[in-house]
Amino acid sequence: MKIGVIGSGDVGRVLGAGFAKEGHRVMLGTRDPEQEKVRSWVQKTGSGVCAGTFAETADFAELAVIATSWSGTESAIGMAGPSRLAGKVVIDATNPMDFSGGVPPKLAVGHTDSAGERVQRWLPESRVVKAFNIVGNPHMVHPSFPGGPPDMFICGNDEAAKKTVTGLLEAFGWPVMDLGGIEASRYLEPMAMVWILAFFKMGTGNHAFKLLRK
Repeated sequence: MKIGVIGSGDVGRVLGAGFAKEGHRVMLGTRDPEQEKVRSWVQKTGSGVCAGTFAETADFAELAVIATSWSGTESAIGMAGPSRLAGKVVIDATNPMDFSGGVPPKLAVGHTDSAGERVQRWLPESRVVKAFNIVGNPHMVHPSFPGGPPDMFICGNDEAAKKTVTGLLEAFGWPVMDLGGIEASRYLEPMAMVWILAFFKMGTGNHAFKLLRK
């Protein structure tokens, strides 16, 4: 599959490398494909990967991932062009973090709306699935914990899209729990805040969520 990752920060580079290792062709989308961190990532990751603008990445993608900081998400989607992503599965890995008051951050959106819902509105013809937002990027690909693999919670309005994303997550070693429509992002994003607050409290990102079943 051709996967376009829109965003060249830590999350985008980790997920892009993970998809490439699973045999997918990957384009990393960025405002400046010639910047050093992007060129270094392409060289280090090896065959099957390249970098391009947001628009080039959206054109390239059979499936896209939004991996931008929240403050740049709407702008990046605008530059990618919603029409270029029409009909495609789009994974929303964002969290609506507000760092204006310092750290830890606060949620910029919540209760009656969510980043996931906004991304779906900004991409009205795409099939958006919320995923990857509840864990730190070092553990997004093949998470390994003493208590067994943690769970990944997802949501989205399109059942076929969620099935596709579930397959990608399972290839990364994640058991998957589907919470329903994209409005469930209202709960997954505060769940990410629990992860973030624990990060600042413990000083480490080596934690994740697991749903215990009986």
